[in-house]
Amino acid sequence: MRKWAWGVALWMAGVALAQAQDWPARPVRVIVPFPSSGATDLVARVVTQRVSQDLGQQFVVDNKPGAGGTIGAGEAAKAQPDGYTLLLTTSSTHAISPHLMPRLAYDARKDFTPVAHLADAASVLLVTPSLPAKTVQELVAYAKAHPRALNYASSGNGTIVHLNAAAFSAQAGIEMTHVPYKGTAQSITDLATGQVHVLFDSIPTGMPHVKSGRLRALAVTSEKRSALAPELPTLAESGLPGYSSVTWFGVYLPAGAPPALVERIHKAFTQAMQTPEVAASLAKLGVEPAAPGSPAQFAAMVQADSARWAGVIRQHKITLE
Repeated sequence: MRKWAWGVALWMAGVALAQAQDWPARPVRVIVPFPSSGATDLVARVVTQRVSQDLGQQFVVDNKPGAGGTIGAGEAAKAQPDGYTLLLTTSSTHAISPHLMPRLAYDARKDFTPVAHLADAASVLLVTPSLPAKTVQELVAYAKAHPRALNYASSGNGTIVHLNAAAFSAQAGIEMTHVPYKGTAQSITDLATGQVHVLFDSIPTGMPHVKSGRLRALAVTSEKRSALAPELPTLAESGLPGYSSVTWFGVYLPAGAPPALVERIHKAFTQAMQTPEVAASLAKLGVEPAAPGSPAQFAAMVQADSARWAGVIRQHKITLE
């Protein structure tokens, strides 16, 4: 009986390996759980175009937006783990939404197989020019000297823009009032005129206003200085040791994907990310390729990110209302 079971296991392993080696034998659906022309959609199209070119097979980006990306992620979780339905998503669906939406249609840890950490997008800390602060240290000192006098804009409750500012306030030991907008673009005018004082924005949308003199940039949120704004220090360099926050982009398979298939897809996407053409295209979006790593390292990074945002959400009692 044991020999029979062992034989079946070997046969199944052989079939899985053969399927992985043949992948992709037909077009691959890549679910992007955010709207067309948004940042995640654009990243997906840049990367999948290169993977398609390398592998000689079509990769079809399928936008399934709604509920902060959770609708598309839920659909991906129910797909067959055969490599022909992938999820290309961000921190939102796997590190943030699980702590804001207790009744998700998926379990971020159990219903997916991590494949590849593709890239990261740092944010930039912007302030209105009417503030006397020209460094993070000066901003913190001003906020402490004027308790609750400052406010910060965000693109809505529970967004990474909101969480970045909340985490910054907590670590700096200051209190600011949250002013949510429907998008950061709508807050730029108010920031420039001093109606709001602080905003964590993406580098591509924020820095043109800095260069024009409408806004002032103090630091970036990434662990290391960004190649997209190398003149700016990190928040960690600026008196907040350990502060690091990026929006990450990654690829998942549904749970139960064979290891050989995971490795095959991981290799295809990792190789695509290392090409100069992809890196140059992503830089225009404010996105930098992640350092090559294994699926296990990707999973560990996501869990650490998730735990961090869970703490911020609990501490500040953040809800979607």
